[in-house]
Parts: sequence; structure tokens; C-alpha cells
Amino acid sequence: MEAILSLGLGFGLSAACGFRVFVPFLVMGVAERTGHLQLASGFEWIGSDAALISLGLATALEIGAYYVPWLDNLLDTAAAPTAVVAGVLATAATVTDMSPLMGWTVAVIGGGGIAGTIHTGMALLRGLSSLVTGGLGNPVVSTAEAGGAVTMAGIAITLPMFALAVVMTLVLASGVKVAKRLSRGAPSEASATR
Repeated sequence: MEAILSLGLGFGLSAACGFRVFVPFLVMGVAERTGHLQLASGFEWIGSDAALISLGLATALEIGAYYVPWLDNLLDTAAAPTAVVAGVLATAATVTDMSPLMGWTVAVIGGGGIAGTIHTGMALLRGLSSLVTGGLGNPVVSTAEAGGAVTMAGIAITLPMFALAVVMTLVLASGVKVAKRLSRGAPSEASATR
């Protein structure tokens, strides 16, 4: 049961990394500092004064930058690999009841995969918003992403089993959205045989 709770916590924080990279780490640091979260060995630094100050500043800059009209789409592209790495680290920092090999394997495949899937789904949504509204709807998307990151990180820490259910729903929805997008770009079998 502890392993499942640990996975819910790690995967929930990884999903939050798919929305915003720094928000989950700031929430983790505050939770660790207040005694609501025990981090894996080697990750205790996330709750240090220097880390909290740095993460607070990085969070403010990241959230603010997504409200700049052309910068938001550019950040989506640049943040894709960063979100995956953040998802891996968030899961690795919270999975405490597994061997290091299993923990890192779960972190890389599960945590990184979840963060990447959520981030890709949100990037597609922002692209659609840019196309349909000329970028005027993007602040709404940015607000929803920031709120999603804070909410998902909070749920992961307080209700890890519920977070696991939410993550599976988000991954499924994002995966369907990405698959539809990819299938529209692929040539049909009939046109490929002509």
C-alpha cells in the first residue's frame, strides 16, 4: 500500500510538472519544510532556504512569462524536455519504498512520461487557442495551467490515491488529444497507395 501511495504522490507531482515546471517543486519544498512530505534520500535540499527562494523566484518568472503573447508558445516548445526531466525528478524525490533501480525506472518511465504527455496536451491546447483566438485566449489557458499545477501538486501531497486517479484521467485525455492530432497529420492509407 505504501508503494501505491508513493506512486500516487510522485505521479501527481509529475503531472503538475506537465502544467508548470517549477510550481510542483516549490509546493514540495514548502511541504517538506512544514513536515507534510518526506522526500527520498538526497532530495532533502528541495526544502532548504536557498531552494525555496530560488524556486519561488523561478515560479513567479515562469508563470509571468506565460502571459506574454508570443513568448508562451515559444516556452511551450522549450519547456517540453524540461517538463519531462522535472517529472522524472519529482517522482524520484518522492518514491521512497522501492529499490533505487526500481524507483528510478518508475521515475523515468512513469514520471517523465506523465509530465511529457500532460505538457504536450497543454501545448496543443495553447496552439489551438492561438489559432482560434489569435492569442487572445492564451491568458485563460495560462491561468488554467498555473491553477492546474498548484491544484495537482496539492492533491498529490494530501490525497495521493485521488491524485493517481486524476493523473490517469489526464494522461488518457491528453493521449487521445495527441493521437487525434497525429492521425490528422498522417496520410490516409488510400492516398498513400495511389
